[in-house]
Order: sequence, then C-alpha cells, then structure tokens
Amino acid sequence: MAGNPELSVIVPAFNESGRLSLTLDNVSYLERRGSFELILCDDGSTDDTRALMAAAAARDSRIRVVGYDRNRGKGRAIAEGVAASSGALVLISDTDFSTPITELPKLEAAIRSGADVAIGSRAKRGSQVEVSQPFHRVLMGKTFNLLVQVVILPGLWDTQCGFKLFRGDLARQIFSELRTDGFAYDVEAVYRARRGGRRVVEIPVRWINSEPTRVLAIRHSAHMFVDVFKIRLAR
Repeated sequence: MAGNPELSVIVPAFNESGRLSLTLDNVSYLERRGSFELILCDDGSTDDTRALMAAAAARDSRIRVVGYDRNRGKGRAIAEGVAASSGALVLISDTDFSTPITELPKLEAAIRSGADVAIGSRAKRGSQVEVSQPFHRVLMGKTFNLLVQVVILPGLWDTQCGFKLFRGDLARQIFSELRTDGFAYDVEAVYRARRGGRRVVEIPVRWINSEPTRVLAIRHSAHMFVDVFKIRLAR
C-alpha cells in the first residue's frame, strides 16, 4: 500500500468463523469511499477464524491480520490492531457490524466538526435500534451505563456500542497505554481521551442486534463492573 491510508478499520474476533464474512462484505463500501486498511485482530480463536482471516489477507493486500495464540480479551486484541494501524482515522467495529458501515459518514462529520473521538450511540435521540438485544442484555447495558456515568464518564449514555471513530494518532496513543484487556476497554479509551482534554461526542446510529454474543451475562458483567472502578482508581 503506497502511503498511509485515510482510514484504518480495526475488527477484533474470537471464534467468529461464522460471521467473519459480515466483516469482509464491507470491503466494497470501503474501497468506494477512499484509501483504507482492514486490520483483523484474532484473539486466540480455536475455530477456523484465523485461517479465514489469512485467506482474506492473501486475496487483498489492504487486509492485514494480527493477534494472539491465546485468548487475552477484546480490549487487548483491539490494542494490537490499533498499534499496527497507520490511518489518519481509526474506526473500531465489532465483527458483525451491528452498526452498519454506512453509518460511518455520521462519525466522520463529527470529526470534521472538531471532535477527536466520535462514538456510535444506541441511546441518543435519533438512534435507530432496528433489532433489539434480549431484555436481560438491555437491562444489563443500561445498568452498566448508569454506573459508568456516575463513576467516570458523566454525560455519555452508550459507551459500549461497538462503533467508534478516533483521530488516528490519538487512537495509537490511547491504545498503547490501555490497561483494560476485556469488554470495558471502551470505557478506558474514552476516559483517557477526555482526561487528555480531547473532545468526545456521542452520535446516534442505526443498530441491528446480531446473535449469538460472546458476552457472558454474569461473568463478563462482573469483570466489567470491577474494571470501571480500576480505571477510576488508576487516574
């Protein structure tokens, strides 16, 4: 790839062989919008995920693969991908693109208007949740978001939507310092941006739930609650 791309798209995956095609379906959209690189981050998958990633990278030089031989957590996989990026902007998305890639221009507009980080939101007025999560996960998410607001990030209603756009240099700085390996990585990343005086905006987006999820309601929720307090105490 000649020169640095305009956009780096970071996609973490753990045992996502069945949904990786949803990620790769976005390549045609990305190439229409400008120069890009797609960095697939394997978090120690034990299925065919890594082989499918390697095959995609062999077909397209704009696709790269990074990762680990063992499962270390979503946050750690993303940090590895961001470290390998070189784009002027860095987009982080879940494998299934529950927020469609066509929502990207909304976040880009926010960056052009002066934001340093634009996070997709299912909670802001104007968002469109076309297929909702099961009730217990909605309740779990709302409870977690209230905790995050009270403890560390007042004014942000949906830190866990998996669609976030960063200025590239800022993303590489933040994720090089990331301590949270698990699902609460979003909270730490946004907190570090705010603490550094950077402007973070929440943008309403479309969202279509995709099952199954890798989030285990009790186990991962407990870890995320603990991580929020660790982030707050480590300031």
